[in-house]
Amino acid sequence: MADQQGKARLAVLIDAENASAEHIGLLLAEVAKYGTAGVRRAYGDWTTPSLGSWKRELLDHSVQPVQQFRYTTGKNATDSALIIDAMDLLHAGNLDGFCLVSSDSDFTRLASRIREQGLHVWGFGERKTPKPFVAACSTFVYVENLAPAKDGTAEAPTPKLAADAELTRLLSEAVTAASGDDGWAHLATVGQNLSRLATDFDTRTWGFGKLKDLVQAHPSFKVTARSPGTGKPDDWYVSAA
Repeated sequence: MADQQGKARLAVLIDAENASAEHIGLLLAEVAKYGTAGVRRAYGDWTTPSLGSWKRELLDHSVQPVQQFRYTTGKNATDSALIIDAMDLLHAGNLDGFCLVSSDSDFTRLASRIREQGLHVWGFGERKTPKPFVAACSTFVYVENLAPAKDGTAEAPTPKLAADAELTRLLSEAVTAASGDDGWAHLATVGQNLSRLATDFDTRTWGFGKLKDLVQAHPSFKVTARSPGTGKPDDWYVSAA
């Protein structure tokens, strides 16, 4: 299912009590890469002063505020309202995916349930987001990575990349799984493998805008270009150094 422009139809559901208003513009720009955000809702108790910073952002970005009073102390009625709306939207069958904006692990089961239905779930939250929620999403984007680079692609020092054991492990597994008999792996396939290995894999975490640049900067890997001929752009391949 898609809109008239062939783009995926998405719902952006924001836990305003667990997300920062300052990221909403960049967040919606990121969402636009994946599809059209036809549903944009932010949930919270809008009678509280703590959500005051959201009000201008809601107007500027055409996000519908959903009022949810706090019935009792210690119970998060906002989470429940968001989950109920998400399930209603899911069963209506008019969407291709959901964008859940929160750093709260309470939405872990919701993300899993939506994925069980065959839809893609993008999660957006801070680096403090609990791992179960990150893993439950199809793709998880840390909002800290949404800030534009100061000078284009960052120049991360290669020793720092080599010292990151988790990054090296992920790249090694992704390259090995995609490698042919000659030991070279198509970079696009490596990227697909990385997304499956870690839902929160994002080259921007290490200061790079593209996977090719990140792999080239890592001393454990080497990258080469191969021409497919017929005037097409070069394909990029990676192998262990």
